[in-house]
Amino acid sequence: MRWKRTIQLLDVHCEGEIGKVAIGGVPKIPGNSIAEQLHWLNTDPKGQELRRFLVLEPRGAPIGSVNLLLPAKHPEADAGFIILQPDQAHASSGSNSICVTTALLESGIVEMKEPETVVTLDTAAGLVRATATCRDGRCEKVRLTMVPSFVHELDVELDTPQWGRIKLDLCYGGIFYGLVDVGQIGLKIEKANAAALVQAGMIIKEAINRAMTVVHPEIPAISGVAYVMFRDVDADGAIRTCTTMWPGRADRSPCGTGNSANLATLHARGKAKVGDVFKSRSIIGSEFEVGLQAETEVAGKAAIIPTITGRGFTFGLSQVALDPFDPMAEGFAMTDVWGPSAGDI
Repeated sequence: MRWKRTIQLLDVHCEGEIGKVAIGGVPKIPGNSIAEQLHWLNTDPKGQELRRFLVLEPRGAPIGSVNLLLPAKHPEADAGFIILQPDQAHASSGSNSICVTTALLESGIVEMKEPETVVTLDTAAGLVRATATCRDGRCEKVRLTMVPSFVHELDVELDTPQWGRIKLDLCYGGIFYGLVDVGQIGLKIEKANAAALVQAGMIIKEAINRAMTVVHPEIPAISGVAYVMFRDVDADGAIRTCTTMWPGRADRSPCGTGNSANLATLHARGKAKVGDVFKSRSIIGSEFEVGLQAETEVAGKAAIIPTITGRGFTFGLSQVALDPFDPMAEGFAMTDVWGPSAGDI
């Protein structure tokens, strides 16, 4: 077979959310830092071509992400990675950090030590410290010490034709989020409402980014609201979440960066303090533990250090390849599977 390109993928999911890890064949990505590499992937035609090759049809699918495993740029890190999704390359993700940590340890790329292995991940948002509980050659769970999270603005009012004026919080948890109490759109966070929640999330995200600009004060490569996360509280006090992702799907996990952002709102409102631990539950019922480890600052702004604990599971090993004569090298998406926004891909 005369393949032009081959990339090996370790299939992993974190609490239901697929985060495949490209462990072999990843081409050299230009940049002196992971943030610069993220910028290249999102702005250079060759970077966009690589993303489309891996995440769009016929090689990809609308669910999950592909994580590019990269050499660390920071001297304290064991490995670097960038998350590829249909819309763009992203800086940070809790579920994908857990998938990458699980892949590194269970593949032997990083030596597993029992009962605990610490892996430091280099991301465009900063260093993420992953403490993995290990037994019998398996990574049982991963506790992430996330990058500093902070509130950009609380109680932002947004006019919508569908739901009238709604309130939301603009917050950063590794990427920027619009956090919306789900009752404002007349829905509950449950599997039967996934399509309606996603449709609402896409509308609200577009409206936010059209109306306002958000840029990380220290990392200009991270800008714009990436996701809208709907939130609620279950009867047992767990935070119920549904993060909506372009072009139209729901995060299957409780969402690590989204919960980090939400924890910053709880802290800002005096509802969370250092040492507190909360349970977060996804739309399919899977769970994370969300902890507030410390208070800090980002560019003079009050911030927190969150922790996210969840489980990753490997379920396959595959190789994707590009036939040099394949006319669909750049990939494609259709509205029948990918949702109404697929026409913009």
